Amino acid sequence: MRVVCLKGAFGFENLAFEDRPIPDCGARQVLIRVRAVSLNARDLMMAQGTYNPRQKLPLVVCSDAAGDVVARGTEVVEWREGDRVCPIFAGRWQRGALDRAAQRSSLGGPLDGTLSEYFLADADALVRAPALLSAEEAACLPCAGVTAFRALLELGQLKAGNSVLCLGTGGVALFGLQIARAVGARVILTSRSPEKLARAETLGADSTIDTTQTPEWGDAVRALSDGEGVDQVLEVGGADTFAQSLRAVRMGGLVSVIGVLSGARTALDLRPVLMQDVQIQGVFVGSKQTFLDLIRLVEQHALRPSIDRVFPVSEARAAFEYAASGRQFGKVVIALD
Repeated sequence: MRVVCLKGAFGFENLAFEDRPIPDCGARQVLIRVRAVSLNARDLMMAQGTYNPRQKLPLVVCSDAAGDVVARGTEVVEWREGDRVCPIFAGRWQRGALDRAAQRSSLGGPLDGTLSEYFLADADALVRAPALLSAEEAACLPCAGVTAFRALLELGQLKAGNSVLCLGTGGVALFGLQIARAVGARVILTSRSPEKLARAETLGADSTIDTTQTPEWGDAVRALSDGEGVDQVLEVGGADTFAQSLRAVRMGGLVSVIGVLSGARTALDLRPVLMQDVQIQGVFVGSKQTFLDLIRLVEQHALRPSIDRVFPVSEARAAFEYAASGRQFGKVVIALD
């Protein structure tokens, strides 16, 4: 089978194809023919060496996938050949709070990832892909979809009438928009692109802010929220956006820290956190149970991920470079068929 891996060093230029034997199933394992993989910011950072510079190489890249069961171990009864499945991000995180063992079981670093013709998974580390979604769409769920769901509904307990701020038009932000609208919450979305803002409005964004025209967008969010601020912020920007996110959230509101697209280190003024009783929550994707809860919502509301572009696996490096450019609206997907 062919895999895409980082071989001798970090950097997109070091992504390479490698031939490996198709693995045999252990008693409680399932072999998946991978049909599609989607890219996340974490995958880009891992490939560039900025997520974990100590990551051991070679490493098969990527964390998301959807595919078909083609073989199973002798003790596997819950899966059959032909079942459409998605591996979960951290195979040992079945439910409840994150622990160290679960963190160490995450795909695409430290464990080999999913950008491979075949992928061997523990039977417990899979979920059934929603029937209404294509393989390309289902491959967008395991990280971005689960992260947005966990931040808004599991940790944030979002409900109808609440308000959410989504930063940008990447996978997590657009999943956040769709999930929030599905439960009846109001959504404000930011971007530097008027074209992307217009597209976000067609997906249901109630208000949009062009951050190029409005650099102090935290105040603009407050103005759109009766002067109080939003209930929750999906904070994916990091160093350059965090201060504005604190300005945008209401007293006692929640800022979910999901990404560090503009950098991970910031000189943070803690006074707004203290004086407004703001909650700050890190979000490391989610458990299998969170994924199952997301799938129920997807099926109930017929939610479909926003896919910007699908690349063939022969153009894997180009897919990484395009995703890193920031030009996309939603997810970038690699098809392995």
